[in-house]
Amino acid sequence: MAVARNVPDIFTDLVREFASLFRSEIRLARAEISEKISLVGLALGLFVAGAALLMAALVLLLEAAVVALVEQAALSPTGATLLVAGLALLAGILCLWIAVNRIQARNLAPRRTVSQLQRDAAVAKMQVSP
Repeated sequence: MAVARNVPDIFTDLVREFASLFRSEIRLARAEISEKISLVGLALGLFVAGAALLMAALVLLLEAAVVALVEQAALSPTGATLLVAGLALLAGILCLWIAVNRIQARNLAPRRTVSQLQRDAAVAKMQVSP
């Protein structure tokens, strides 16, 4: 047997459920944003550590490449240095381009939260519509 509910009780339940849903969405957003911040922090930390550890080795390898070009390819020291520096410049630009693409806003947006909010809004709209 169904119990008839009056409008104030239904409205009170609706407000309570909406408040609960809103709190849940806020918790989800906080968790997802925290996850994204951790991801960026880790990526930046690894980027800095890798750059610091590789800097000395890179300088030595570039100097060795210049010496090898002078001795083996009979290039002048200036020509060998320019060739090696140009190649290093291109490699550096490529690395920076990849890093910037990985830290773009579209990769950091809280997609699951936005999707859930859109679904919740659609459900709420359907419940309010006659």
